[in-house]
Amino acid sequence: MIIILKQNADKNKVENLKENLKELGFSLHESRGENTEIIGLVGDTSKVSENDLRAIDIIENVRRIQEPYKKANRKMHPKDTVIDICGHKIGAGHFQVIAGPCSVESEEQMNEVARRVKLSGAMLLRGGAFKPRTSPYSFQGLHNKGLDLLLKAGKSNNMPIVTEIMDTAHIELFENVDVIQVGARNMQNFELLKKLGKLNKPILLKRGLANTLDELLMSAEYIMAGGNENVILCERGIRTYENAYRNTLDISAIPMLRKLTHLPIVVDPSHAAGMRFMVEPLAMAAIAAGADGLMIEVHNNPEKALCDGAQSLTPEMFDSLMVKIKGAVEFFGKKID
Repeated sequence: MIIILKQNADKNKVENLKENLKELGFSLHESRGENTEIIGLVGDTSKVSENDLRAIDIIENVRRIQEPYKKANRKMHPKDTVIDICGHKIGAGHFQVIAGPCSVESEEQMNEVARRVKLSGAMLLRGGAFKPRTSPYSFQGLHNKGLDLLLKAGKSNNMPIVTEIMDTAHIELFENVDVIQVGARNMQNFELLKKLGKLNKPILLKRGLANTLDELLMSAEYIMAGGNENVILCERGIRTYENAYRNTLDISAIPMLRKLTHLPIVVDPSHAAGMRFMVEPLAMAAIAAGADGLMIEVHNNPEKALCDGAQSLTPEMFDSLMVKIKGAVEFFGKKID
């Protein structure tokens, strides 16, 4: 349930209202816009009378929220959330490009890719140290060593890093990671989400292969309910009956999520397609549909990549793509900080 207060409502009465609501057992989620102040009630509102609340002179209106997610819900937070990542903003017109290899393979590789993607205009560096793979015989990442190499490359090139976590036992290892990514396979690893909710750093939450948008937002709610509201959603393609490409990028998810939530939305065209020739058109489509950012895989030698080389762009390809991305971002009234 949300309570919409009248403009210029008496501050003492507002505080008294909040205290009364807390005494009834509700936790409150407050949101202030330029002309509106909203109080969201988190708890069992089934016994609360809407008419009794509307009778209070400082209350403009009362609405029940049907969706089970509250903190991620736009109805509770009308303004787009802006998340600051080491001085780089994302959301509400601020656009970011995250680029780098699928997996960290060597110090030379990471330094070269980091240097090249930054020159092209990417602000955040990605790289996988822990790799969840479908086959147990596939390359699983360099683990701690890979994380150290990624941190080193990020520091050397003054780029915040984004990397995936797979286990609650690894949280301490991620202390210096700027953005923790939750992969598609872990989107509903609720114990991990609850642990990440206790942190004070951005979480990039990828949509699962066969999950609905409501399920994605409920996973975001797990993180936010723990106190960490720095959540970035990522559409990375879903599994359908089509097998001409790796996954089906759900472009429709972008405007729908924009309607449902205030959280920033990133699109990963590399994993969606699984083929490098499709990355550019899908990236352009994502920008046109309203995405707040892109995550693109770049490798200095894709043919010899240990993971997902077929979908990785070369630094030259990425440089060419960034020219188009910058033009499209500007055309749609956003900016890359």
